[in-house]
Amino acid sequence: MKIQFLGHSCFSIEINGVYILIDPFISGNTLAAHIDISSLKADFILLTHAHQDHVLDAQVIAERTKAVIISNYEIAMYYGAKDLNVFALNHGGTFKSEVFSAKYVNAIHTSSFADGTYGGEPGGFVISSKDKNLYVAGDTAVTMDMQLIPMFTKLDAAILPIGDTFTMGIDDAIIASNLVECNKIIGCHFNTFPPIEIDVNNAIAKFASKGKELNLLGIGEHINI
Repeated sequence: MKIQFLGHSCFSIEINGVYILIDPFISGNTLAAHIDISSLKADFILLTHAHQDHVLDAQVIAERTKAVIISNYEIAMYYGAKDLNVFALNHGGTFKSEVFSAKYVNAIHTSSFADGTYGGEPGGFVISSKDKNLYVAGDTAVTMDMQLIPMFTKLDAAILPIGDTFTMGIDDAIIASNLVECNKIIGCHFNTFPPIEIDVNNAIAKFASKGKELNLLGIGEHINI
Protein backbone atom coordinates (compact mmCIF):
# COMPACT_ATOMS: atom_id res chain seq x y z
CA MET A 1 0.00 0.00 0.00
CA LYS A 2 1.62 3.23 -1.23
CA ILE A 3 0.40 6.43 0.42
CA GLN A 4 1.20 9.79 -1.16
CA PHE A 5 0.51 13.08 0.63
CA LEU A 6 -1.06 15.73 -1.60
CA GLY A 7 -1.44 18.42 1.05
CA HIS A 8 -3.79 19.24 3.94
CA SER A 9 -5.88 16.05 4.31
CA CYS A 10 -5.57 14.79 0.75
CA PHE A 11 -3.84 11.48 0.05
CA SER A 12 -3.47 9.21 -2.96
CA ILE A 13 -3.40 5.53 -2.01
CA GLU A 14 -2.29 2.93 -4.52
CA ILE A 15 -3.14 -0.72 -3.89
CA ASN A 16 -2.18 -3.22 -6.59
CA GLY A 17 -2.73 -0.71 -9.38
CA VAL A 18 -5.97 0.69 -7.97
CA TYR A 19 -5.90 4.38 -7.02
CA ILE A 20 -7.91 5.76 -4.12
CA LEU A 21 -8.02 9.53 -3.62
CA ILE A 22 -8.90 10.84 -0.16
CA ASP A 23 -10.47 14.29 0.43
CA PRO A 24 -9.13 16.15 -2.64
CA PHE A 25 -8.37 19.77 -1.71
CA ILE A 26 -5.48 20.74 -3.96
CA SER A 27 -6.29 23.64 -6.29
CA GLY A 28 -7.25 25.82 -3.32
CA ASN A 29 -4.11 25.00 -1.35
CA THR A 30 -1.23 27.33 -2.24
CA LEU A 31 1.20 24.90 -0.62
CA ALA A 32 0.20 22.26 -3.19
CA ALA A 33 0.57 24.50 -6.25
CA HIS A 34 3.06 22.06 -7.78
CA ILE A 35 0.49 19.22 -7.79
CA ASP A 36 -1.25 18.91 -11.18
CA ILE A 37 -4.78 17.68 -10.52
CA SER A 38 -5.28 16.95 -14.23
CA SER A 39 -2.69 14.18 -14.01
CA LEU A 40 -3.90 12.52 -10.81
CA LYS A 41 -5.15 8.96 -11.10
CA ALA A 42 -8.35 8.03 -9.30
CA ASP A 43 -10.51 4.93 -9.50
CA PHE A 44 -12.27 5.81 -6.24
CA ILE A 45 -12.63 9.08 -4.32
CA LEU A 46 -13.33 8.76 -0.60
CA LEU A 47 -14.81 11.82 1.12
CA THR A 48 -14.88 11.99 4.91
CA HIS A 49 -17.20 15.01 5.02
CA ALA A 50 -18.42 17.92 2.91
CA HIS A 51 -16.26 20.87 3.97
CA GLN A 52 -14.61 22.70 1.09
CA ASP A 53 -11.10 21.92 2.31
CA HIS A 54 -11.90 18.24 1.74
CA VAL A 55 -14.08 18.18 -1.40
CA LEU A 56 -13.00 21.19 -3.49
CA ASP A 57 -11.57 19.17 -6.39
CA ALA A 58 -13.73 16.06 -6.07
CA GLN A 59 -16.16 16.92 -8.86
CA VAL A 60 -13.63 17.93 -11.50
CA ILE A 61 -11.47 14.87 -10.81
CA ALA A 62 -14.47 12.53 -10.82
CA GLU A 63 -15.72 13.98 -14.10
CA ARG A 64 -12.34 13.37 -15.75
CA THR A 65 -11.53 9.95 -14.29
CA LYS A 66 -15.07 8.52 -13.89
CA ALA A 67 -14.03 7.56 -10.35
CA VAL A 68 -16.65 6.31 -7.91
CA ILE A 69 -17.22 8.77 -5.07
CA ILE A 70 -17.67 6.89 -1.79
CA SER A 71 -19.07 8.79 1.18
CA ASN A 72 -22.07 9.14 3.44
CA TYR A 73 -25.56 9.13 1.94
CA GLU A 74 -26.01 12.89 1.77
CA ILE A 75 -22.66 13.52 0.08
CA ALA A 76 -23.19 10.64 -2.34
CA MET A 77 -26.62 11.96 -3.32
CA TYR A 78 -25.17 15.48 -3.78
CA TYR A 79 -22.69 14.21 -6.36
CA GLY A 80 -25.07 11.65 -7.78
CA ALA A 81 -27.38 14.52 -8.72
CA LYS A 82 -24.49 15.84 -10.82
CA ASP A 83 -24.46 12.55 -12.78
CA LEU A 84 -21.27 11.30 -11.13
CA ASN A 85 -20.65 7.71 -10.08
CA VAL A 86 -21.32 7.29 -6.36
CA PHE A 87 -21.59 4.68 -3.64
CA ALA A 88 -23.44 5.70 -0.47
CA LEU A 89 -22.51 4.46 2.98
CA ASN A 90 -23.57 5.21 6.51
CA HIS A 91 -21.65 4.65 9.72
CA GLY A 92 -20.72 1.00 10.17
CA GLY A 93 -21.26 0.22 6.51
CA THR A 94 -18.52 -1.15 4.25
CA PHE A 95 -17.76 -0.72 0.55
CA LYS A 96 -16.19 -3.90 -0.83
CA SER A 97 -14.22 -4.54 -3.99
CA GLU A 98 -11.79 -7.23 -5.11
CA VAL A 99 -8.80 -5.07 -4.14
CA PHE A 100 -9.87 -3.24 -0.99
CA SER A 101 -12.70 -2.53 1.41
CA ALA A 102 -13.56 0.77 3.10
CA LYS A 103 -15.60 0.88 6.29
CA TYR A 104 -17.20 4.20 7.26
CA VAL A 105 -16.63 4.88 10.95
CA ASN A 106 -17.55 7.64 13.39
CA ALA A 107 -15.95 11.07 13.57
CA ILE A 108 -16.87 14.08 15.71
CA HIS A 109 -16.97 17.19 13.54
CA THR A 110 -19.46 19.06 11.32
CA SER A 111 -20.25 18.67 7.62
CA SER A 112 -21.71 21.07 5.06
CA PHE A 113 -20.94 22.09 1.50
CA ALA A 114 -19.74 25.59 0.64
CA ASP A 115 -23.19 26.39 -0.81
CA GLY A 116 -24.80 25.57 2.55
CA THR A 117 -26.12 22.14 1.57
CA TYR A 118 -26.17 19.71 4.49
CA GLY A 119 -23.33 17.21 4.17
CA GLY A 120 -24.58 14.49 6.48
CA GLU A 121 -22.67 13.22 9.51
CA PRO A 122 -18.88 13.23 9.17
CA GLY A 123 -16.86 10.04 9.32
CA GLY A 124 -13.56 8.31 8.74
CA PHE A 125 -12.58 5.18 6.83
CA VAL A 126 -10.85 1.94 7.69
CA ILE A 127 -9.30 0.84 4.41
CA SER A 128 -8.28 -2.80 4.22
CA SER A 129 -6.46 -4.72 1.51
CA LYS A 130 -5.24 -8.30 1.49
CA ASP A 131 -2.11 -7.45 3.47
CA LYS A 132 -2.48 -3.98 5.00
CA ASN A 133 -5.00 -1.95 6.99
CA LEU A 134 -5.14 1.84 7.22
CA TYR A 135 -7.33 4.13 9.34
CA VAL A 136 -8.18 7.53 7.85
CA ALA A 137 -9.70 9.49 10.72
CA GLY A 138 -10.98 12.48 8.76
CA ASP A 139 -11.57 15.68 10.71
CA THR A 140 -12.39 14.65 14.24
CA ALA A 141 -11.92 15.17 17.92
CA VAL A 142 -10.57 12.23 19.84
CA THR A 143 -13.50 9.93 20.61
CA MET A 144 -13.91 6.74 22.60
CA ASP A 145 -15.50 5.18 19.49
CA MET A 146 -11.94 4.85 18.17
CA GLN A 147 -11.34 1.97 20.57
CA LEU A 148 -13.83 -0.09 18.54
CA ILE A 149 -11.52 -0.10 15.51
CA PRO A 150 -8.90 -2.57 16.81
CA MET A 151 -11.74 -4.88 17.80
CA PHE A 152 -12.33 -5.60 14.09
CA THR A 153 -9.08 -4.51 12.38
CA LYS A 154 -5.41 -4.62 13.29
CA LEU A 155 -4.00 -1.41 11.84
CA ASP A 156 -0.66 -1.01 10.08
CA ALA A 157 -0.92 2.79 10.05
CA ALA A 158 -3.33 5.59 10.89
CA ILE A 159 -3.79 9.00 9.27
CA LEU A 160 -4.72 11.45 12.03
CA PRO A 161 -5.35 15.21 12.01
CA ILE A 162 -2.95 17.04 14.34
CA GLY A 163 -3.46 20.77 13.72
CA ASP A 164 -5.83 21.54 16.60
CA THR A 165 -8.46 24.35 16.41
CA PHE A 166 -10.80 22.48 14.04
CA THR A 167 -9.69 18.94 14.92
CA MET A 168 -7.72 17.25 17.65
CA GLY A 169 -4.20 18.48 18.29
CA ILE A 170 -0.98 16.63 19.06
CA ASP A 171 -1.78 15.48 22.60
CA ASP A 172 -5.23 14.23 21.68
CA ALA A 173 -3.87 12.53 18.56
CA ILE A 174 -1.48 10.57 20.77
CA ILE A 175 -4.48 9.45 22.84
CA ALA A 176 -6.26 8.54 19.60
CA SER A 177 -3.30 6.42 18.51
CA ASN A 178 -3.57 4.54 21.79
CA LEU A 179 -7.29 3.96 21.32
CA VAL A 180 -6.82 2.54 17.80
CA GLU A 181 -3.75 0.60 18.99
CA CYS A 182 -1.45 1.90 16.27
CA ASN A 183 2.03 3.34 16.68
CA LYS A 184 2.68 4.32 13.05
CA ILE A 185 0.95 7.64 12.46
CA ILE A 186 0.77 9.86 9.39
CA GLY A 187 -0.14 13.43 10.28
CA CYS A 188 -2.51 15.65 8.32
CA HIS A 189 -4.61 18.82 8.64
CA PHE A 190 -1.73 20.99 9.85
CA ASN A 191 0.20 24.04 8.59
CA THR A 192 -2.14 24.74 5.66
CA PHE A 193 -3.21 28.08 7.15
CA PRO A 194 -2.44 29.98 10.39
CA PRO A 195 -5.07 28.54 12.78
CA ILE A 196 -3.62 25.04 12.34
CA GLU A 197 0.09 25.82 12.27
CA ILE A 198 2.19 23.62 14.57
CA ASP A 199 5.78 23.08 15.65
CA VAL A 200 6.56 19.96 13.62
CA ASN A 201 9.72 19.08 15.55
CA ASN A 202 7.85 19.28 18.84
CA ALA A 203 5.06 17.10 17.42
CA ILE A 204 7.48 14.41 16.26
CA ALA A 205 9.28 14.49 19.61
CA LYS A 206 6.05 14.15 21.58
CA PHE A 207 5.02 11.07 19.61
CA ALA A 208 8.52 9.61 19.91
CA SER A 209 8.45 10.09 23.70
CA LYS A 210 5.46 7.72 23.75
CA GLY A 211 7.22 5.15 21.56
CA LYS A 212 5.34 6.20 18.44
CA GLU A 213 6.38 7.18 14.92
CA LEU A 214 4.85 10.38 13.54
CA ASN A 215 5.38 10.75 9.79
CA LEU A 216 4.95 14.29 8.46
CA LEU A 217 5.31 13.94 4.72
CA GLY A 218 6.17 16.76 2.37
CA ILE A 219 3.55 17.46 -0.27
CA GLY A 220 4.15 14.96 -3.06
CA GLU A 221 6.12 12.57 -0.84
CA HIS A 222 4.98 9.03 -0.20
CA ILE A 223 5.35 6.23 2.30
CA ASN A 224 4.84 2.50 1.88
CA ILE A 225 3.19 0.40 4.55
